[in-house]
Amino acid sequence: MTQSVLGLDYGTDSVRAIIVNAVDGSDIASHVAPYPRWKEGKYCDPGTNRFRQHPKDYVESLEAAVAGALKAAPEGTAKSVRGIAIDTTGSTPVAVDREGTPLALKKEFEENPNAMFVLWKDHTAVREADEINTLAKTWGGVDYTRFEGGVYSSEWFWAKLLHVMREDEKVRAAAFSWVEHCDWLPALLTGKTDPLTLKRSRCAAGHKAMWHESFGGLPSEEFLVKLDPLLKGLRANLFTETFTSDAAAGVLTEEWSRRLGIHAGIPVAVGAFDAHMGAVGGEIVPGSLVKVMGTSTCDMLIAPLTEMSGTLVRGICGQVDGSIVPGMLGMEAGQSAFGDVYAWFKNLLAWPLKLLAVKGYRDQAAELEDAIIPALSEEAAKIPAGESGIIALDWLNGRRTPDADQNLKGAVSGLTLGTDAPRLFRALVEATAFGSRRIAERFESEGAPIRDVIAIGGVAKKSPFVMQIVADVMNRTIKVAESEQTVALGAAMFAAVAAGLFPDILAAQKALGSGFTDGYQPNPANAAVYDSLYKEYLALGNFIEERTRAKSKNR
Repeated sequence: MTQSVLGLDYGTDSVRAIIVNAVDGSDIASHVAPYPRWKEGKYCDPGTNRFRQHPKDYVESLEAAVAGALKAAPEGTAKSVRGIAIDTTGSTPVAVDREGTPLALKKEFEENPNAMFVLWKDHTAVREADEINTLAKTWGGVDYTRFEGGVYSSEWFWAKLLHVMREDEKVRAAAFSWVEHCDWLPALLTGKTDPLTLKRSRCAAGHKAMWHESFGGLPSEEFLVKLDPLLKGLRANLFTETFTSDAAAGVLTEEWSRRLGIHAGIPVAVGAFDAHMGAVGGEIVPGSLVKVMGTSTCDMLIAPLTEMSGTLVRGICGQVDGSIVPGMLGMEAGQSAFGDVYAWFKNLLAWPLKLLAVKGYRDQAAELEDAIIPALSEEAAKIPAGESGIIALDWLNGRRTPDADQNLKGAVSGLTLGTDAPRLFRALVEATAFGSRRIAERFESEGAPIRDVIAIGGVAKKSPFVMQIVADVMNRTIKVAESEQTVALGAAMFAAVAAGLFPDILAAQKALGSGFTDGYQPNPANAAVYDSLYKEYLALGNFIEERTRAKSKNR
């Protein structure tokens, strides 16, 4: 058996393990394991935007995914694995004790959502994000949001941990430190869980925790205490140094060797966020906008450090040296809801089906529910661009970029008694495409050029209808990565570099990359229509923003 590497991609609902041939990048085997507690809807309250995941889900699914991949692989594959790398959603932090154990793994906290990982899409910390933004601009010292696009989000590290500390005195008292999901898993596998010494991800720290070398690391103690005295002393229990994912966090322990069935002593790379490793798997190069298109989107760009020297891109999710490709500036933007917008509409239409399922028609209801999106897409594709007169906003889960604001809500204008489900669905798809265009325009207006667009993720692979509208609205050709598992492939590339099989990530990309499909070409006639509709989208967005600010001032 040739040398292989293992990539682990922790998504919102499941973890995917992929074993990749470390010579040519071909898939040897893969397996997806869902998170059992998450699948049951435990520890979440969508009505209050609370989304938490139990660390046991991550551990149990890890073992199941690796076991499934090895079972599907040729005999002897386990002995060929030379390195491991892990990507996760983020920012997804957790409170840990002095040994680095997540509090939810301790008996007294095992059913407490505040002791669990706070998932990326948890928006319970809107107030805390607002306070961080206000203080950063008014306290008279360094604006610690300046490398985060100038706007801090409730989806990120400091807002989340502060919210939990305020809400839960027991968790606050028991928490020695806080650790990102992408940092905890490599620490667990290597036995290096001490919060003071485990290797922290440059990607996570720079994009979500206001870490920057020019600050000497994290925001100052003075700033944090001004934000809330509850934060006093926490900075000393966090970190100063960060690492890019071509470095090893350590080597696989004997215990985890037995549990996973692969050799002890192989390198485990420093972790990173899924979109960032996905951009690498999608063969990102300077000027390529890689769109990771799933429940939400992450839009990734890289540039030589010299090219962006002195340039700060406003309203994005950060710009960080080495967060995507080591040695280059990594820039992240995105939409808080993309596929989730379509899922919301499907669930809205499926409400009667859920009622029928309760009344004993479960199989029929499930079959009909699964057919809703394909049927809507087929019918919506027949409707000419601009025919319905409907304009929608894609802010159903707040706005991530440009200018993060989770207070914002979605909206629809132009409804009539003639509006049917396919027309409304098309308007929602157009809204997500308009959001994509706005991100690209912000990058370019701030001095970050886009030369081409690459799409990866579930929507990119499964929905030609959505992808064609995005191409038309952006008026750009969109290439789609060939690999079905681009994010996990990116993790495998980092595993190969950490294992010393390639000198750097660029060499690993060249050897292991899967290439692209033909992609999508914009329709010139539709692009012209969407130029006009896009202006209406911006006008509706401005109206909703003004009303949201006015309501906030009146509270």
